[in-house]
Amino acid sequence: MTEPTALADHAWRPDRFMLIVAHPDDADFGPAGTAARWIDAGSEGWLVCCTSGDQGGEDPDADPLELAAVREAEQRTAAAIIGYAGITFLHQPDGALANDLPLREHLVREIRTFRPDAVLATDPDTLFYKGGGINHTDHRAAGLAAVDAVYPAARNPMAFPSLARSGLAAHRVRRMYLFWSDRADTWVDVGATLDRKIDALRAHASQIHDPDALATRIRSWAAEEGAAIGAEAAEALRVIVIDDDQDEGPE
Repeated sequence: MTEPTALADHAWRPDRFMLIVAHPDDADFGPAGTAARWIDAGSEGWLVCCTSGDQGGEDPDADPLELAAVREAEQRTAAAIIGYAGITFLHQPDGALANDLPLREHLVREIRTFRPDAVLATDPDTLFYKGGGINHTDHRAAGLAAVDAVYPAARNPMAFPSLARSGLAAHRVRRMYLFWSDRADTWVDVGATLDRKIDALRAHASQIHDPDALATRIRSWAAEEGAAIGAEAAEALRVIVIDDDQDEGPE
């Protein structure tokens, strides 16, 4: 495949989108700048956290339920900064998230309730990062569960029939946007919303102990991604088109 000779800011925008993550703060370390840009332009977004981050600490004697409550509160504050219409916590086990049928049913319920045009999730293909490091098992599980919930489950009226019987009809998500991917092919200019992303990250005080240093690092990463499209700041995503604008696509 021939690489493109020039890249441009990604212009397609969903009317409604859902961001599915493993933990509180994943969305804000991830594509929060893109989410904020879309919301500012008129999109409606919904955030789903599979866990409440009850293992996100350094003290083995800490009460995980208390930590989960703190992290949920932090994520609600951050979500309000970005501008999501709402947030759902699925209360799955932190550190032991599994792409199993119960999780998939939870996600299909969320998708069929909110009915997004696009779903954003971590790229489950990423195991080792190019620059070093290992992608958290929960990130991979949440990403793969999101993919499987989007296709084929959410659009299949015979999948999880109890949902259809309760009034949640099948729904076709048109696109997926995968973040933290080593196979990014799309860049979104987030110069106008990067400060909001950083403010959202500052809300996660239980996890971020040097917010100024983090802000510097986030700006550096965004500048590196922005260089691909000649922007001051961008976020890189891998886009999977399921149903394009001309063709509904095969089952």
